[in-house]
Amino acid sequence: MRAVQERCGVDLNEQGKPISLHWRNRTYRVTREHDAFRAGGRWWLGEPSRDCWVLECGTLVVEVHRFDETDPPQEISGWWVARVQD
Repeated sequence: MRAVQERCGVDLNEQGKPISLHWRNRTYRVTREHDAFRAGGRWWLGEPSRDCWVLECGTLVVEVHRFDETDPPQEISGWWVARVQD
């Protein structure tokens, strides 16, 4: 996977799982969740924790991160496409 670090939007179902991804002016339906985990961040650099998912959206496989809106600075809060499968 290659690093991207671009803002995106994600819709969640009632259980809090991603069901669609809005990225680069397109909407992708999540067809499979490969992994979900919580990353601690590099505490020595002051990075906040974040929730992470590896999602399959048809032929697109992405890792998305959600930073809590209360912990990190406002410029990084919300959803990000962190990595995309080459």
